[in-house]
Amino acid sequence: MTDNKNNITEESIVKSVPQTGFFGQPRGLFTLFFTEFWERFSYYGMRALLLFYMYTEIAAGGLGFSDGTAKSIMAIYGSLVYMSGIIGGWIADRILGTQRTVFYGGVLIMAGHIVLALPAGATALFISMFLIVVGTGLLKPNISNIVGDLYSREDTRRDSGFSIFYMGINMGAFIAPLIVGTLGQEYNFHLGFGVAAIGMFLGLIVFVITKKKYLGLAGSYVPNPLKGDEKKKVYTRFALGALIIAILGAMTIPTGILTINRFTYLVSILGIVIPTLYFIFMYRSPKTNEDEKSRLLAYIPLFVAAIMFWAIAEQGSIILAEYADKRTRLSAFGISLKSSWFQSLNPLFIITLAPIFAGLWMKMGNRQPSTPKKFSYGLLFAGLSFLVMIFPATMGGVDSLVSPIWLVLSFFLVVVGELLLSPVGLSATTQLAPKAFSAQTMSLWFLSNAAAQAINAQIVKLYTPETEIIYFGVIGGIAIMLAIILYLSSGKIQHYMRGVR
Repeated sequence: MTDNKNNITEESIVKSVPQTGFFGQPRGLFTLFFTEFWERFSYYGMRALLLFYMYTEIAAGGLGFSDGTAKSIMAIYGSLVYMSGIIGGWIADRILGTQRTVFYGGVLIMAGHIVLALPAGATALFISMFLIVVGTGLLKPNISNIVGDLYSREDTRRDSGFSIFYMGINMGAFIAPLIVGTLGQEYNFHLGFGVAAIGMFLGLIVFVITKKKYLGLAGSYVPNPLKGDEKKKVYTRFALGALIIAILGAMTIPTGILTINRFTYLVSILGIVIPTLYFIFMYRSPKTNEDEKSRLLAYIPLFVAAIMFWAIAEQGSIILAEYADKRTRLSAFGISLKSSWFQSLNPLFIITLAPIFAGLWMKMGNRQPSTPKKFSYGLLFAGLSFLVMIFPATMGGVDSLVSPIWLVLSFFLVVVGELLLSPVGLSATTQLAPKAFSAQTMSLWFLSNAAAQAINAQIVKLYTPETEIIYFGVIGGIAIMLAIILYLSSGKIQHYMRGVR
């Protein structure tokens, strides 16, 4: 990994980062841990309210969208957030480097939450979505890529470090629904969104104050900078692309040609096409050598497994959120519950279990399961998390409110799967990535989530209490079938990974 301009090598980057000082990990992990903590606080605080805000009646402070439209928008929003990582990865790789890209992303995210805090109806919602989509695309894949820069490729702390980083993400996600969700549901949706903006502001402060001392050269370089003659072409294409999009929007939105439903179909198609083209482009690039091409081939089945996993996991903020709001008895042990609080279950279980998994991988060392096998186990648990949701409807019907324990169990199972798959996937991506496309390959990893949510935008419309058993059963069953296939293929995949475990 060398920056042609500054001659920065992987070895010099690792040496520039203090290698101890944060739970036995490089000190730069502190900066990235707390920056991502506050960014996730802002994002998941907003998401804990957004579905309810959209389908709540206007008279009660919401937007009055239909349930189906609100669920599709949630999925498309999530898809675009992760899809925009392509832009963020490219900008980091070719123009700014990851550190500066992360900062600018945080500024846009904060602006998006500020706009959503304004009582300006659907207009503010869509402007906010645009800002947060672009900002998260700049920040999220690149901050994970900086984590990878802190370690040498042979450092056995890598998986453990990503697990700790993942715990930081989920600490922010845990407290967000309890604070932002409560304020939004108890007092005013816009007050909740305003608190989310404050969270992102705190994240930016942490990043700016500590990055120079703790991150060293990590993320400061541009891996594949634009040459002088390339810059003019690229900037011209960007300007033309933005102009064309603006003109098409001005022509199709007011005339009713581009509706919300048609837009969701378009994004669903892009969610599949874009990662496919991305794989082809990187594989055929002259900058990708033979070993890197082999590793990209090994990455494909892992990517498909990740799509299936996220298709289930991301429905926690859509289908299971609606289930909490409309199908669940909102009381337990004499305590009145808020439906938004269930969004804290996923991060709560990750906070509890992540240290266990991090310690387990450290203790097992080279004896731990291979990456493909970890993925297959993760997908198995995701499938089980949906299958358990069959039982409440089977035993009590679809008209009565059910115990919140069923949601707790479902979230627990999917979190076990997430800890087997997600931090391992982040780590594997940094190792399997072609050097010329390091940040962009991390963006590709997040495209697995984008593709999953693009597919979900069409699937979630099929869920109703009447279709509950079939809905959970079919999706859960497909996930388990794919888990078995991946497990049986793990040896072959490992061979194509060319020495990366």
